[in-house]
Parts: sequence; C-alpha cells; structure tokens
Amino acid sequence: MIDKLDLKKFYALDIPKSYLNCTEDTALPPGEFGWHPRMSSGLAHYRLVQMPGSHEVVFTNSAGLAEKLVEAGRD
Repeated sequence: MIDKLDLKKFYALDIPKSYLNCTEDTALPPGEFGWHPRMSSGLAHYRLVQMPGSHEVVFTNSAGLAEKLVEAGRD
C-alpha cells in the first residue's frame, strides 16, 4: 500500500486505453481533484466511457457496468 509504483512502462505501452467514469462518484470531490479529468489525464490518448453511478456501481448496476466494460474494450 505504501510502495510507489513505477508506471512509466505502462504509460509508454502502445495499446488502446479506456477510462470508465461513473458520473455520480463523489468519493473524490468533483473538479480539479475529481476522478475525471485529473486521474484520466495520465493516459494521454484514451476512450472515455461514462455511466451513471458511484464507485459502488458493481453493487447497484452490475449489468450496466458489464456493458460499459465491454464498450471500453472495443476497438
């Protein structure tokens, strides 16, 4: 939990990347410290996939989450 990961190789990979953003997730406050675009900006080029729900969407809308994961994995 405290060891810092070296993600340089990950960010340099030439693979498609997607970022799934749950629009009602307020675990981080919206705005400059929110999930998107702050966390997603490190991916450079990526597909943004959004859905309603919080960070517990796996419990509240698992079928919708599964559909969005399939969408995020498409080329």
